[in-house]
Amino acid sequence: MHKIRKISQFHHTFHFQSPEENFNSIYAQFLESNLGKIYQAIAWQDLVKSFHIKESVKGPDCIFTPQGKLGLMFLKRYACCSDEKLIEQLNANIHYQIFCDILLSPGESISNFKIVSQIRCELAENLNIDSSQKALSSKWIAYMKELNQATTDATCYESEVRYPTNQKLLWECAQWSYGQMKLLCKHLKVKIPRTKYRKWKERYFDYIRKRRKPSKDKRVLTRALLNLLAKLNTELDRIEQEQSFNISEKYTNRRKVIKKVYEQQMQLFTTNEKPKGRIVSIAKSYLRPIVRGKEIKQVEFGAKVNKIQIDGISFIEHLSFDAFNEATRFKSSVSLSQELTHTVLNIMGADAIYATNANRRYATKNNIRTDFCRKGRAGKHEQQRKQLASMITKERASRLEGSFGKEKQHYHLKKVKARTQKTEILWIFFGIHTANALEIGRRMALEKLKSAA
Repeated sequence: MHKIRKISQFHHTFHFQSPEENFNSIYAQFLESNLGKIYQAIAWQDLVKSFHIKESVKGPDCIFTPQGKLGLMFLKRYACCSDEKLIEQLNANIHYQIFCDILLSPGESISNFKIVSQIRCELAENLNIDSSQKALSSKWIAYMKELNQATTDATCYESEVRYPTNQKLLWECAQWSYGQMKLLCKHLKVKIPRTKYRKWKERYFDYIRKRRKPSKDKRVLTRALLNLLAKLNTELDRIEQEQSFNISEKYTNRRKVIKKVYEQQMQLFTTNEKPKGRIVSIAKSYLRPIVRGKEIKQVEFGAKVNKIQIDGISFIEHLSFDAFNEATRFKSSVSLSQELTHTVLNIMGADAIYATNANRRYATKNNIRTDFCRKGRAGKHEQQRKQLASMITKERASRLEGSFGKEKQHYHLKKVKARTQKTEILWIFFGIHTANALEIGRRMALEKLKSAA
């Protein structure tokens, strides 16, 4: 290897080779990098088919090919940066360009960073988790061992949303409704109705500045915001009935959400009963509070995912924004494992919450050994059973639960910043499988070294 020289201390004139002239050496260097390992681990053609992506025949050619669009989503999770930063790095990094199946000429660059969100929305419409996971696992099985063993557990991938309180939620609804009423009145050239909005705006900001918020102040403010929101909803309904104008679908949906929030908050305020399907954000009305019972966070807001893991490779078994009991997913976790590996499952590691009588009977009937706590008398081989259960528990607690933290810290899943339900699911899907692809890529590289030796 040549000695690295600093450009600031080098005074001789020299010429940079273009990427086209030196492509083979650059491509070989790319394949040796972590990004190249991910690239080699993905069955691109099968994945493109599962997403049903086709080249556009009409109009100008798209910058990215179908493979490049998928590559951009994997790259987003790998780089862990914003869309704007991603395009900025893509313009400057030839390895990123090779991964996304493009090659920019010197002086050429992509200026529209919004293309990332456009591609994300396009792919989110076509995502089928089952078929896409089968397309990926078809190549990965050759590099996975102990296919008759699996572990399962659930976690929550939190959405990027401020922590909701009743007062914040009601104020957001009132603020949006008043803003829309002002715009409508300006457009229709009518007088804005009196609502005492400014008065309660000042009182709300006085309230949020307080370091301590007594329950009496909370109750007074909540009652006032409910009355204010009821007044705003009534005035908007009247304006919509009396005046004729085009109403967008986005506006109609947001109004429905706000009316639903008012009903739920009124029920909570008057009866102190928590409503079903409680809305916690008007921008992301699909989010629900998921009680996790953790020491740091009692409640989380995001998608709850039940995962299975086979030899350190994770797959999504069930994803929902509503809270669900993961114990009911034991049988389907076994089925998914056998479907992906085409192997009869003999060992399944699971948390204590999965140890229901129904799951125990199912495991016994299908000769599946678990790490569930024993019920009843000890059998002949109790010592061996304890040793096996200990090994299964260690595998689940270290590799599976460790993968949750790794994906959240290193693959952009700590706070999911997508803005719609479908794009949020896509975000989680690519985050999990980017981590898998890197692990498989490393195994492929290790096998090549062993065969070469």
